[in-house]
Amino acid sequence: MKELKDGGTNALQENERMQTQNLSDSKLQKIKGETYRVASLNSKILIFMIVVLLAVGALCAYMSYTVYHDSAIAQHKELGKSTSSLVASIVNGNRIDEFIRKGEEARGYIETRNRLNLIKHSSENIEFVYVYKIMPDGCHVVFDLDSQDVEASRPGEVIPFEDAFKPMVPTLLAGGRIDPIISTDNYGWLLTVYTPVFDDDGHCRAYAGVDISMNDLKKDAFNYFLTVASIFAVIFFGTLAFVLMLARRTLITPINEMAKVTDGFSYGTEAELEENLSDIRRLKIRTGDEIENLYNKFVDMTEDSVRYMKDIQKKNETITKMHDALLITLADMVENRDENTGQHVRKTAAYTQIIMDELKREGVYADQLTDEFISNVFKSAPLHDVGKIMVPDAILNKPGKLTDEEFEIMKSHAAEGGKIIATMIEKVPDADYLKEAKNLATYHHEKWNGRGYPEGLAGEAIPLSARIMAVADVFDALVSDRCYKKGFPYPKALSIIREESGSHFDPKIVNAFLAVQDEALQIADAFFDAGDDVLNVLNEIVKQGEEGKTRDAHEKA
Repeated sequence: MKELKDGGTNALQENERMQTQNLSDSKLQKIKGETYRVASLNSKILIFMIVVLLAVGALCAYMSYTVYHDSAIAQHKELGKSTSSLVASIVNGNRIDEFIRKGEEARGYIETRNRLNLIKHSSENIEFVYVYKIMPDGCHVVFDLDSQDVEASRPGEVIPFEDAFKPMVPTLLAGGRIDPIISTDNYGWLLTVYTPVFDDDGHCRAYAGVDISMNDLKKDAFNYFLTVASIFAVIFFGTLAFVLMLARRTLITPINEMAKVTDGFSYGTEAELEENLSDIRRLKIRTGDEIENLYNKFVDMTEDSVRYMKDIQKKNETITKMHDALLITLADMVENRDENTGQHVRKTAAYTQIIMDELKREGVYADQLTDEFISNVFKSAPLHDVGKIMVPDAILNKPGKLTDEEFEIMKSHAAEGGKIIATMIEKVPDADYLKEAKNLATYHHEKWNGRGYPEGLAGEAIPLSARIMAVADVFDALVSDRCYKKGFPYPKALSIIREESGSHFDPKIVNAFLAVQDEALQIADAFFDAGDDVLNVLNEIVKQGEEGKTRDAHEKA
C-alpha cells in the first residue's frame, strides 16, 4: 500500500511539473496584458528622425548663414577698398592744404569733386565718400559729398573723432594704414575704409574715406535664410517620409505582423498548434536583412516549440490517465476490503457529476461551481471512503447490525480519510483536487441539521463538495444490494432522499438530484450488480423499522 501511495504521489508531482511548463490560458492572458512600451517603434523612429533632421538642418542653416554673412561682408570690404583706393588716386595729395583753405575756389577742386560724385553713384551700397586730413583736434574736411539724407560738410570744417575711430587715431596721425571698421551709429550699419592720400614725396597728407552701407545685408541674409529654410523643409519632409516608409516596410510592419500572430497563439489542441505555425509561415517576411534573419529564427523556434508542446501534451495526457487510474486503483483497493460496496466509488462519482452539472444549469452556487471545481470533485470523488482502510475487516464486513462501539469505530473512517488526504497534500501542495478530496473524505457524513459526524457541521458550513457527495453516497447505499440487505426500489430510495431534504441533505442539492433522477437511475442500472447472498438477510431488514433501515444504510455507506 505504501509503495502504491509513493508511486501515485511521484506521478502527481511529475504531472504538475510538466503542466507548469505549459503556458495556461490565464498565464498567457496575463503576459498579453503586461506592457512596458512607452511609445511605439514608429513613434520612436519618427521622433528620432525629426530630432536628427532638425539638428542637422539647424547646423547647416547656421553654417550657411555664417558663410553667406562672412562672404557678404568680404564683398563689401572689397568694394570699400577698391572705391577708397580709386578716390585716393583721384585726389591730388600735393594740394590738400589748398583745398582745405580755398575749397571750390581752389584750382581743380570742383573737377575732383565731380569725379568723386561719379564714383559715389557707381554703386547703391556706397553711402558716403569723403577726404579727411587727420589732425590731433579731429578730422579736417577736404572733400565731403552730399548724400540723400545728410548734407555734406564744407571744406575746412573739423569733425570730432567717433568712438569707433579713437583707438586708430595714433595710426592715422602717423599716416599709417588701418583695417576696415564696421560700426553702427546714427547713419546705420556702415563699413568704413580709409586709404592714405600721398603727395609726390610719398607723405600721407589725407585719407580717402568710403562708407559702405550694410543695412541691406540683414535683409539679404534673411531672404537667404528663408531660401535655405524652404529647401531644408522640402528635404526634411521628403527624407522623413522616405525613412518612415522604409522603416515601416522593412522593420515596423514585419515586427508587428510577427507580434500579431504571436498574440493570437493558442496552446490548446494539436490542430491549434499547427494553425499557429501555419500563420507564422504565411507571413513570408523578405526584407533581406537582420529582420528576415530574425523571422527565420522565429519560425524555427516556433516549429521547435510546437513539437515540444505536442510532446508535452501527449505526456500530460498519459500522466493524467495514469493519475486517474492510480486514484481509481487506490479507491478500489480500499473498496475491495469492503465486501458490501461493489462499484460504489464509481457510481458515487457519476452521481456527483450529474448533480453538479444540474446545479450549474440552474445557476445554484454559481460562484463555487466553476469548471475547475467540478473537475476536481469528480476526480477526487473515488477517494471519499479512503479512510475505511483504517477500519478493521471484522467491522467493515460485519453482515449484521453494528454495535454502538463498532459504529463509533466505523464513523472514524471520515476523520482518518481526511488525515490520509492531508498527508498527500503535504507532498503535492499544488494539487487542488486533493483539497476537495480532503473535504469529501472528512465531511461527507455531515448533515445539514448539524447532527452528522465527525465535526457536527451544519448548513453551508459543510463544504459544498461534501454536501453533494452526501446525497450521492446515501442514494447509492439505499439502492445497492449489500450482504446484509437488498437494495431499496428506486421510488423508495428517492422518497427517502426527498424526505431528508433540509435535515440530512442540502435542499438545493436534493432538488438538483431529483431533477436528474432519470439519469441517476440509468447510472444505477448500468452498475447494477446484485449480490448472491442477499435473501438470507432480507427478512431481517424488512422487519426493522424505517429508521433502522436508513441508519444501517448510512452506516455502511
